Amino acid sequence: MDLRALKCFVWVADLGSITRAATELGIVQPALSRHIQRVEGELGTPLFTRLPRGVQLTPAGRQFLEHARRILREVERAKSELKVRPAAVKGRVALGLSPTIAPVIAPGCLERARRYLPDVILRVVEGFSPILQDHLIAGQLDLALLTNPSASAMLRFVPLVSEPIVVVSPPGARRFYTLDDLCREPVTVTSGIRAMVEDQIRKHGRRLEIAVEIDSIEAIRRLLLRESAITLVPVSAFRDELDAGHLDALPIVDANVHRLLVLATRAAGKPPAALDQVAEIVTQEVNALSEQGAFSLAPEWGSTRKDGGRSLPRRGTKRPA
Repeated sequence: MDLRALKCFVWVADLGSITRAATELGIVQPALSRHIQRVEGELGTPLFTRLPRGVQLTPAGRQFLEHARRILREVERAKSELKVRPAAVKGRVALGLSPTIAPVIAPGCLERARRYLPDVILRVVEGFSPILQDHLIAGQLDLALLTNPSASAMLRFVPLVSEPIVVVSPPGARRFYTLDDLCREPVTVTSGIRAMVEDQIRKHGRRLEIAVEIDSIEAIRRLLLRESAITLVPVSAFRDELDAGHLDALPIVDANVHRLLVLATRAAGKPPAALDQVAEIVTQEVNALSEQGAFSLAPEWGSTRKDGGRSLPRRGTKRPA
């Protein structure tokens, strides 16, 4: 089992399709299938169930996915620690982040940049992923953390982490949603999340019922806290409110609805040292947050149970009086 095979396995798991993964990785489908078969053969168990359209992780596959991610993160960390850092990197770098990921990773990235790259001016630009991708191709950004980007020969993609899209609602009695449940209940979403979710549930013959489409994460957060909406967001988006028990995060149990965070740079030419170092900082921050569980469902979220259906606070947090 080699690192290339592990990367192939993670890509297929994230995209739910061997065909799409082969396209994104730039290899032919039979070669990718051989990588997956090699991993399955070495582990002695199937990792995917083949569906009419795409693939789905088996229980063993879901368990192995966390190990594979951890191995790949450790390799990247080792490479980063062994890399000789230039004595004095200077320059300007424009980093694009979406409205749901900017509050999660921007503070840590800026702190790391101030500490390790004091002579680099880092500018963070917020926008929805398709717009960021266009700006990156046009040269208005140097790099961007994109969500489920469309293929482009002009860009170089490095996948960083996959996280589930969940239903977030005021605290209640539910523990999960099925696709049927979800598509019967009107949701308030951004246009970007609506497009991303509908693209993934289309193969199940489903479409969302939209109550409001609004491109403001802050407005959606306020609606949720007023108990007048439910929404679909990546699990990291409202983490503070979820940890405090003010909101519930409920998984969609019969579909792999997710977003894939991909670090994108222009493919042409050798990147400047400042850009290369900022890309490394973004990767380190995402990996650190992933290890802390920022992109995973916490078991105490949602409606459990002994407290009248409300979420239990995380250890070390206090529910307001």
